[in-house]
Amino acid sequence: MSTADTIAIVRPVPDSIGSCELTHVERTPIDLETARSQHRIYTETLEGLGCEIVVLPPLHDHPDSVFVEDPAFVLDELAVIARSGAESRRGEADSVAEVLALHRPCHAIRSPGCIDGGDVIVIGRTLYVGHSTRTNAEAHRQLRDLLDPLGYRVRVVPLRDCLHLKTGATAISDDAVLCNPGWVPPSTFEGLRIVECHPDEPFSGNVVRVGRTLVADSAWRRTNDRLAEAGFEVAEVHLGELTKAEGSVTCSSIVFPRIA
Repeated sequence: MSTADTIAIVRPVPDSIGSCELTHVERTPIDLETARSQHRIYTETLEGLGCEIVVLPPLHDHPDSVFVEDPAFVLDELAVIARSGAESRRGEADSVAEVLALHRPCHAIRSPGCIDGGDVIVIGRTLYVGHSTRTNAEAHRQLRDLLDPLGYRVRVVPLRDCLHLKTGATAISDDAVLCNPGWVPPSTFEGLRIVECHPDEPFSGNVVRVGRTLVADSAWRRTNDRLAEAGFEVAEVHLGELTKAEGSVTCSSIVFPRIA
């Protein structure tokens, strides 16, 4: 059994990724083999940073299934199993829940609630949760009912111009956020340190934190330079083919600490 302190769940790129859901980007051809090569390097990068990698079986009938973050999110006390606002994605959650149940009690969002994990940023005891085409007010209510007794606060963030909250912002430390101010107002994160994305790189607000390192797409060099200048260690990968499917680095894994 692995003794790694951090677990990363991933899922292979499906044969059907070219038929993925799209909301804010135009459809362009995806090179399947390149997508798989990029995803493999991404997974190896997570492993190189000390993660235990758990690879779920591929779901070729679910074009978006490589974006394994969306079916769930993990807190220290429990895991929340999502019910996506995209009906085509609702068959992805069961296999994610099977793995998470080995590590946390699992609680599912129920109909008519809808939520994607990509709409949830956790910083301390605060959950910033998008209100989007994928996440609705009923899910916010269920989260408050579940998490208020545990001392968490749920803050709703209305979205309009991006798919998920994490498309425009991600936590980069316990007290700092990387943010595209054109999509997510920095005032959302009052009291936290803000690193703004370079204005010419609107999709660069999506990074995944592994320990003290931020995994970021190498396409966004100017934003990555800003992160480095702010004192953060950046490990670059390239997920250009998955970007065509409206996904990126956080979407492609569920990274969470092992609890003894």
